[in-house]
Amino acid sequence: MGHRTKHAPHQGSLSFRRVRSRTPKGKVRSWPDWDGEPKLLGFAGFKAGMTHVVAVENRKNSPLYNQEIIVPVTILECPPLKVIGIRGYKYTPEGLKIAAEAMIQNLPEELRRKMIIPKNYDAKKRLNTLQERLGSIYELRAIVMTNPKQANLPRKKPDILEIKIGCNDISKGFEYTKSILDKTIPIDAVFEIGEFVDTIGITKGKGIQGPVKRFGIKILPRKTRGVKRKPGALGPWKPSQTMYTVAQQGQHGYHQRTEYNKHIFKLGTKEENITPAGGFKKYGNVNNDFIMLKGSVQGPTKRMITLRAPIRNKQPADAPEIVQISLSSKM
Repeated sequence: MGHRTKHAPHQGSLSFRRVRSRTPKGKVRSWPDWDGEPKLLGFAGFKAGMTHVVAVENRKNSPLYNQEIIVPVTILECPPLKVIGIRGYKYTPEGLKIAAEAMIQNLPEELRRKMIIPKNYDAKKRLNTLQERLGSIYELRAIVMTNPKQANLPRKKPDILEIKIGCNDISKGFEYTKSILDKTIPIDAVFEIGEFVDTIGITKGKGIQGPVKRFGIKILPRKTRGVKRKPGALGPWKPSQTMYTVAQQGQHGYHQRTEYNKHIFKLGTKEENITPAGGFKKYGNVNNDFIMLKGSVQGPTKRMITLRAPIRNKQPADAPEIVQISLSSKM
């Protein structure tokens, strides 16, 4: 390996400390704007694994245009989400605050593992209160729950998340959300083939690692006394304390990361076979609807990945022509 010519004593951002995420579920901190018909701007799936497909290159600027290429893809199993409530936010100088919310009358029994189900809850009254406050509401979000019991997962506790309702009129968005209350939403009702999505999730945890793996610092020469996989200096003599900017050992992985503009290659139903021979490694068979994304996705298998409409306004591309999907064993 040749000598590295670039000057990079420290790689990685100093704005975000490398600490473990509090939860294995990625948080959506911002949502894109939407001007079309009301719809959900996100979904959730569970990472099953990777395979590869043979597809026809449809990008006209590519030197392999109209030729067959091999593309790595990631499969996310996406059981339908159940809409269990509506939440409206009002705009304040301190940011968005909850204005009103309404849940469905009969919450599923699976939610007892996640939350305390209220008694004597008047869903109709809460819904009317929310409708009366539509004039002050800035943003509407649907409260949905996942169904990991349908997927090939060992746990039964569902995840609860909020998904923004994309709309240019709050009243239309409210009517749309009210129409999908207490119903299940499949993945093909939110996204289409050829669109781009952002994936939000928690990366693989690596435990405590050294500064070379964490920050990519240079390994010291062979004749260095003691340790070579360490920074050459921890800092100046004065001030007599070590700065936080110095690359040192610590937690590596299990961080929240957002990857932008993942191309949707395929939206499949549970009737289609996407499971390779012997099942996906450490996952098993895919028995529900699924989404096929180009490239890799953060996190290990079985981890929940939140899908969001692209916040960087990438225009949908042509749907790829898939010639063959590899179903060979991945063991």
